[in-house]
Amino acid sequence: MNARRQILSNILPPALFLFLALVAWESVVRLAGIPDYLVPPPTAILGEAVAERSQLLPATLVTLAGAAGGFTASLLVGIVAAMGFSQARWIRSSLYPWAIFLQTVPIVAIAPLIVLWFGAGFGSIVLVSFLLSVFPILSNTVEGLTRIDPQLLELFKLHGASRLQILLKLRLPHSVPYLAAGAKVAAGLTVIGAIVGEFFAGYGASHPGLGYLILQASGQFKTCLLFASVGLSTLLGLGAFLLTGLASHLVLSRLEP
Repeated sequence: MNARRQILSNILPPALFLFLALVAWESVVRLAGIPDYLVPPPTAILGEAVAERSQLLPATLVTLAGAAGGFTASLLVGIVAAMGFSQARWIRSSLYPWAIFLQTVPIVAIAPLIVLWFGAGFGSIVLVSFLLSVFPILSNTVEGLTRIDPQLLELFKLHGASRLQILLKLRLPHSVPYLAAGAKVAAGLTVIGAIVGEFFAGYGASHPGLGYLILQASGQFKTCLLFASVGLSTLLGLGAFLLTGLASHLVLSRLEP
């Protein structure tokens, strides 16, 4: 019962707020007579989403595939790089600032270069998604791998533990909560990266993603389709965040003594 009450207390307030916001949006647009090409009411957006479901659903799956590819690459590269950074201070001081520099470069600025170097299509979309989402995983995992209790570290060394044993049995288990926090942030960023990648490297009319539909709907003043595509992108990012949070909760609950 307590778990059910906790879930309801977490879900009901934002759900109620969303319902009231949609009702207010619908009422203001209808009463003010705002044309649909400027701000369509939620009912019109929902109707457009249902009418164009044969186009929106495949586009959502295309964007999901790009985001999933970028997230998987971020996990693999971020964890491996963090493990390398944790082994020596000179490695962190030499390479970690460049990881920070990569994160500060606007992804919109380098996306055209990625398309120029690697061509348009799925690979470039995954790469853009990866570049946007890898830093939270890398930085959080490095924090978890290096912020070790000195007494525990000395205890392992006292018992003759090798560098590999310290990494696998002390540093990695200690870094799991940090990795989980970084993964939740990265999960939402991967969807943003996939959308941005599709702006520049999308498949085009043959295999459009949500990013391509957003550009197409904007250029053709199909505002209802534009809002529907943006809404699905938002739901995709929210779903990725919640799914990653659930997976993190399950993993951390198993690690608790």
